[in-house]
Amino acid sequence: MTGATAVIYDGSALVALGAGNRLASQLVINTAHGPTRHVYVPTLCLAAADGTRKGLADHVGALPAAEIVELDFAGASAVGALIRDGVEWHLGHAIHLSRPTLDWPDGRPVVTATPELYADMPLVRTIRLPDKR
Repeated sequence: MTGATAVIYDGSALVALGAGNRLASQLVINTAHGPTRHVYVPTLCLAAADGTRKGLADHVGALPAAEIVELDFAGASAVGALIRDGVEWHLGHAIHLSRPTLDWPDGRPVVTATPELYADMPLVRTIRLPDKR
């Protein structure tokens, strides 16, 4: 998508968003500045975040800027392979969405409070959320 910008929110970023993290909130707010800005939320990350913070899925699902991404067949196969390699199931969905595709040849960075969990993942870029609100 030429000229478009996008990020993937993992579970830790969603929990930070729900707790009022400024950067997490600002990235969502920035999507209102144009149709070429996207915040993608993998459903497995949303489920994990809601398991940590009750009601978070309802909150995120109500945000017009949040594009909830379901796990399709290709995604399920890719996430399954990552799980077999020892990756946590919810991180697998974020990793799958972050990697380069025809639509996103440079991939999409994962917004996260825990970038060290992605350190050994090829083709995965991260944006670290600060610990402070």
